[in-house]
Parts: sequence; structure tokens; C-alpha cells
Amino acid sequence: MSPRRARRRETPPRPAGFPRGMDRVEEWPDGEWKVRALTGASSAKSYRCPGCDQEISGGKPHVVTWPNWPGGDEERRHWHTACWRKRLDRGPGRSRY
Repeated sequence: MSPRRARRRETPPRPAGFPRGMDRVEEWPDGEWKVRALTGASSAKSYRCPGCDQEISGGKPHVVTWPNWPGGDEERRHWHTACWRKRLDRGPGRSRY
């Protein structure tokens, strides 16, 4: 088996009793963010991921994030889950939105 296939995917720990689809607050070096994991089952609409600039097609699991400040919900963005986790590793010239 190739080493790539043997790797396990690590997912961030979910607090006990924290159901999917509900908001959680994550602290990152660029501030506090509200994050909602979506299964994609209820979405037929496509979104553009700000991390990789690729389309998130309807029905695909992804996350929705927005800054944790008053009025931050106006800045909601849909991200691929991996792009959200790796967004701080991107080079200059790309906005976090």
C-alpha cells in the first residue's frame, strides 16, 4: 500500500455533546471565528471557496465561517474543510475572505 493511502485523516476534536450543524467558536492567530460544519445534504447551491478559488458543488460537505464579532455574520464564507484549516499557510496576495 502506498504511504499516501496509509495516512489517516485527522479531524479537529468535537466537544462532547456538540451536534453537527451547530456553530462553534475557534480561536486562530487571525482572531476568533464562528464555524459551522455542513454535510451538504440540504444545499443544492454551489459556492466559491476563498481558499483555493475552486467551486464547492451542491451536496458536498464543507464549512461556513464568519468573524466572531457583532455584524460578523455579514462576512460569512463557504470553505472546503481542508482549505479552512490550511488558510494561514497561504502566501501573501490572498485575502482570508
